[in-house]
Amino acid sequence: MKHRRRFLKRIVYAIIFLIIALRLPFVAAQNREIFKDVTDTAGITWQHFSGESPDRIMIEAASGGVAFLDYDGDGLLDIFLVNGGETPNGKSPGPIKNALYRNLGNGRFEDVTAKSGLEKLSFYGMGAAVGDYDNDGYPDMYVTGFPRSALFHNNGDGTFTDVTEKAGVKNAGRWSACGVWFDYDRDGYLDLLVCNYTALSFENPKNCQFNGVRTYCDQKVYPGLPLTLYHNNGNGTFTDVSRASGVEQFVGRALGAVAIDVNDDGWPDLFVARDASPNLLLINRHDGTFEDRGLDAEIAYDENGVAKAGMGVDAGDVTGNGRPAFVVTNFNDEYHSIFVNSGKFPYEDWTVRSHLAAFTKADVGWGTHFLDYDNDGVLDLVIVNGHLNQVIEMARGNVKYKQPPLLLRNDGHGVFESMRAEAGEAFRKGYNARGLAVGDFDNDGAMDLIFTSLNQRPVLLHNNVGAANAWIGFQLEGSKSNRDAIGAKLTLRADGRVLVRWITGGSSYISSHDKRVVFGLGKMAPKSLSLEIRWPSGQIQNISGLALSQYQVVREPTKP
Repeated sequence: MKHRRRFLKRIVYAIIFLIIALRLPFVAAQNREIFKDVTDTAGITWQHFSGESPDRIMIEAASGGVAFLDYDGDGLLDIFLVNGGETPNGKSPGPIKNALYRNLGNGRFEDVTAKSGLEKLSFYGMGAAVGDYDNDGYPDMYVTGFPRSALFHNNGDGTFTDVTEKAGVKNAGRWSACGVWFDYDRDGYLDLLVCNYTALSFENPKNCQFNGVRTYCDQKVYPGLPLTLYHNNGNGTFTDVSRASGVEQFVGRALGAVAIDVNDDGWPDLFVARDASPNLLLINRHDGTFEDRGLDAEIAYDENGVAKAGMGVDAGDVTGNGRPAFVVTNFNDEYHSIFVNSGKFPYEDWTVRSHLAAFTKADVGWGTHFLDYDNDGVLDLVIVNGHLNQVIEMARGNVKYKQPPLLLRNDGHGVFESMRAEAGEAFRKGYNARGLAVGDFDNDGAMDLIFTSLNQRPVLLHNNVGAANAWIGFQLEGSKSNRDAIGAKLTLRADGRVLVRWITGGSSYISSHDKRVVFGLGKMAPKSLSLEIRWPSGQIQNISGLALSQYQVVREPTKP
């Protein structure tokens, strides 16, 4: 009897130990940080330079574009970083260089800037807009800045050539922030919107002070500028159609923009985030012109009729209604905004309802992006923050100069919760963050992040959790449509569940993203799966027999 009890006890202990052993990986996964800072291990050493000076010229506080792109066509996302520049009294001890890092496929990146042709600019750099404007299969680069911008053509051999003068896209004399590639007339070639911010002069900087300390002036001190729209002629040149399209009339302080089909008519529209100027919702009239419906949509001003300090913007379906909602980052005390598209005007302001107001009162937001970080099929939200003025803590103890990023999890109905405790160490530190780009640099189906900070190294964050759930990814190649398929709408049906995504132009703040589309599918692999693509040309394509946990290249049929 005694031996039997000992035997049974051993069996019980063995079962307990087995249960513990089986649960350990689950517990470890649960306790694992969502995003890990891999900047050091990736070998990224480049540092941003803003030209910060005693003059406190506004541009010193606004630069730092970043882009994910596969510049060499090897199937791995590389990284491009835009440096700022010198100001009259803000000199660099060494040469100011941009950075192009080639993805080696083993978690590390190689600095290939010197031989790329992207190393130096003849102007103060701001942002990066990536798009294959000549449909040759290689991504090209438009770099915004002051007092001009530049277009670099990808030669397909690892090098880029400055073709700005030939192309006619210099945007001379203007301080430009974001660039947006999109095919507004659906002729199969990417056109280019340039967001111009304010009139600026290095020779006559504005003098503003707080408690006797020189500080950056209020943005309203600087007059705004009109938008610029370049039409792609299909032969390597562009025509300035700002006046003919109607966008030239919208004078203001534009910083961020996203191109997406707002009203589901198959034509790309524009949401433009502007700083102390009313936001714009430019609806495509199908005839080469745009109409602003921002007032009708009630996205132009806040409830008091005041224009917020719009900086970054993104679009995505956060409520599951199949329509693009918009997030806009703003200044402290204004709250970052969320506008839900119900299919009619006005839009619904969900800033409070979504809980975004509760998380962002003290923040100054810049780059932002919707992403399904855990691949549960619901779009979450990431925002990077950072104040302009070092003196802010003298006036406001609750508003910090350096601010942590936000990772917000969506409950599936457009209501968010902060994941700061689980997100990773980077989300508990303060930064002067600016540009933010999203992309899957190791092709595991989980979206990774990179963001820049003024006068610091960028932060590259690897997603540790998304690959644990089922997913499917798509890389679209247009034929009649533009090669990047910017403007495409993808509708995935999985066991009765319907997920809608778009390939957008622009978005975030002065940055560019992975153009592949990933659908998260949760823990259980669906039994039935089908995809509908509405290409930018208007052609509809239906695909079935899809394989999970991999990227699939889909080419637009040459014949309907």
